[in-house]
Amino acid sequence: MALHPPPTPLSSTSPSSLTSPPQNARHPSKILRLRPRRPNRHHPPSPIPQPDQYLIAIHATATNFFDLLQIRGKYQHQPPLPWISGFEFSGVILSTPSSNLNPRFKKGDKVFGASQGGYATQVCAREEALRHVPKGWSFVDAAGLMVTAPTSYAALVTRAGMKKGDYVLIHAAAGGVGLAAVQVAKAFGAIVIATAGSKRKLEVAKGYGADYCVDYNTPKWEEEVKKLTPKGRGVDIVFDPVGMVNTSLKCTAWNGRIVVVGFAAGNIEKVAMNRVLLKNVSLVGLHWGMYAREEVESVGVVWKGLFDLMEQGKFRGTVYGDRQFSGLENVGEALGMLGRRETWGKVVVAVPQEGGSKL
Repeated sequence: MALHPPPTPLSSTSPSSLTSPPQNARHPSKILRLRPRRPNRHHPPSPIPQPDQYLIAIHATATNFFDLLQIRGKYQHQPPLPWISGFEFSGVILSTPSSNLNPRFKKGDKVFGASQGGYATQVCAREEALRHVPKGWSFVDAAGLMVTAPTSYAALVTRAGMKKGDYVLIHAAAGGVGLAAVQVAKAFGAIVIATAGSKRKLEVAKGYGADYCVDYNTPKWEEEVKKLTPKGRGVDIVFDPVGMVNTSLKCTAWNGRIVVVGFAAGNIEKVAMNRVLLKNVSLVGLHWGMYAREEVESVGVVWKGLFDLMEQGKFRGTVYGDRQFSGLENVGEALGMLGRRETWGKVVVAVPQEGGSKL
C-alpha cells in the first residue's frame, strides 16, 4: 500500500497509436493489445523521496478526524490527486535525504512524524516533520504524538498561560487531544475538571489524572462545574476542541481564558460576545499546524517542553486500549469507530513488517 511512483511511458508512441490498428496490419488478430500490469500486492513499489525527504518504513499509523473529512473531499487542505490518506505514523528510517550531507536522523533510527500517506507501508517525510521516538515508547504509542501532544501543550501553555493552581476545564477529555491536555495540565499543577459524554470516557479521563469528571450530557452541567471551583467562581481556563464556547462562558471565571482548538461537534459557533465582554474573558484560537510557517521558533520550545514531561514520567501514550488494530486492512474499521465516537484516546493501527506477526 505504499505510494506508487508515476508509471514509466511504454514508448514515445502517441496515445492514439496504442488504440488504433497499425496501417500495415493484415488481420484483426495481429493487432497488439496492451493490458495494464497488475501491481504486486506482496512487494509494492516504494515511494520515491524528494532530495530533501527521508524514506520511512511505517510500523504504526494513527487515525484522525480530519482523515475522514479528507477522504470525503471536505477537508480544507485536500492533497492533489492521486493521494493516500493518513497523516500520523511511526517507524524506522530507511534512507536519508540525498541533498543533506548531515541529516539529523540516521538510517535505522526510530521516528514518529506526520506526512501525507500514512496509511501505507512506507512514507516520505521532511526532517521538520519527524522526531525521535521517546525512550521506552513503543511504535504504537509514538504514532499518535505528532498532532495531539503539541496541540494540547501549545493551547494550554503558550496560548492560555496556564500556571499552578489554575482550574482548567477540558472538554472531550477522553479524546486524543483531551487526554494529552489532561496530562499537561496536571504536570503544571493545575486542577483539572474533565468533561465527556459517557461513563467509560469519564473513567478514562480520571485514569489519566483528571481531578473531577462531569458528563456534559447532564442538564445544567455548567452549574456542576462552578460548584467544583472556589466559591463557585468558575474555571480559569477552558480547553475546547468541540465547539462549546457559549455554554462554557456560563462557568468561566472573571479574567478567564478560553482556547478554541477545534470543532469536533461539527458546527462552528456564533459566540455571544456580550458574555465575553462582561466577564473580561480572553477568547483565543490555536492552529498548531501553522506554527511551522508563522512562528517556527515556538515549535522547538513546545517539543522540548513535551519531551521534558516524558522524561519525568508525566506524559504517556494515549492509545485506545479497549481493542487492538493490526494490519492496514483494518484502517477502515478503525476510522469507522472513530467517526461514530465509539473510541477514546488515539486510535492507532499497527503495521506488521514483512515476515512478522500481526499480534
